[in-house]
Amino acid sequence: MSAVVWTAVGSLAAWLWLLLGQGFFWRTDVRLPPRREPDDWPSVCVVVPARDEAAVLPASLPSLLAQDYPGRAEVFLVDDGSSDGTGELARELAGTHGGLPLTVDSPGEPPAGWTGKLWAVRHGIGLARARAPEYLLLTDADIAHAPDSLRELVTAARTGGFDLVSQMARLRVESVWERLVVPAFVYFFAQLYPFRRIAVKGSRTAAAAGGCVLLRADAAERARIPDAIRHAVIDDVALARAVKHGGGHIWLGLAEGVDSVRPYPRLHDLWRMVSRSAYAQLRHNPLLLAGTVVGLAVVYLVPPVALVVGLAAGNAWAATAGGLAWLLMTATYLPMLRYYRQPLWLAPLLPVTAFLYLLMTVDSAVQHYRGRGAAWKGRTYARPDTALDES
Repeated sequence: MSAVVWTAVGSLAAWLWLLLGQGFFWRTDVRLPPRREPDDWPSVCVVVPARDEAAVLPASLPSLLAQDYPGRAEVFLVDDGSSDGTGELARELAGTHGGLPLTVDSPGEPPAGWTGKLWAVRHGIGLARARAPEYLLLTDADIAHAPDSLRELVTAARTGGFDLVSQMARLRVESVWERLVVPAFVYFFAQLYPFRRIAVKGSRTAAAAGGCVLLRADAAERARIPDAIRHAVIDDVALARAVKHGGGHIWLGLAEGVDSVRPYPRLHDLWRMVSRSAYAQLRHNPLLLAGTVVGLAVVYLVPPVALVVGLAAGNAWAATAGGLAWLLMTATYLPMLRYYRQPLWLAPLLPVTAFLYLLMTVDSAVQHYRGRGAAWKGRTYARPDTALDES
């Protein structure tokens, strides 16, 4: 058998394992677990780090202020050195819309060893601590919440005994590039961190979605959040690991009433979103980068190539193995497209999207070695990302 056939068979074997042995990552029915409303509603403080978010704040902040929550709740928006009037706009929106009490404050520039967002989160948690809340809701400034979002999160946490409940916000999919790239982003994330395994006590899989994290305040203290992850670029995964390593019970699933309003109309915008942290995900390790590139090529690019080459060369083994692998790939992607309400004909194009992600990952490494690090909103973090501070 030729090298093409062996590679195609290897890709098919990989897809059979992914289909059955990777926590059924491709299923999209992991939503908030069964829950019942508590007899008493705990107090919650909402912490919103915000840097230059004036463009999206009118579509997100009013939804937080309008939360239909029976208990005591308060919002703390931390203006992280914005230059576009984010803090002033937040106060204006609160005055116009009313709702939950809003405090707007600024922590100043982060000290060495801190990312700006986590320094803002630390400041917000410090402000919230004076209210002695039982829970903290950490949510990004571009996230819009349904009116019952906080209520449902707290109910799920109380019913399931979870220290952390996180929902993967539904990202915007309106432009051509968003339709091609965004559903795949969540699909790849679930492949790396199968949601079903995250909630299993004792499992090593831990992840959260930074746009919507409900966290018990005492669990945050035990895990030293955010100090323990102060230099993490991928802060949501690092946070979940810290909580789980501290003995916490965590849950992550897909959202119904939590949506990102941030637009990514151009490929450049999506490219920057992925590449700024892709190499950090690989711990800035060249060997992991090489393995990832090879893995993406074998799993996603080989099937269509093997099918075409096999058909052209009259090699039935290559064509069959490549075609079956491509079919499994397409089938596992369909549920995510349905979740995002996208046309199903996009599913066979997943190899194209995977190739883009491969290039984004390589570009992330190139930017790192050029000394540019992970850049976001005028800040560059050249230091290698560490998921947990072990000191």
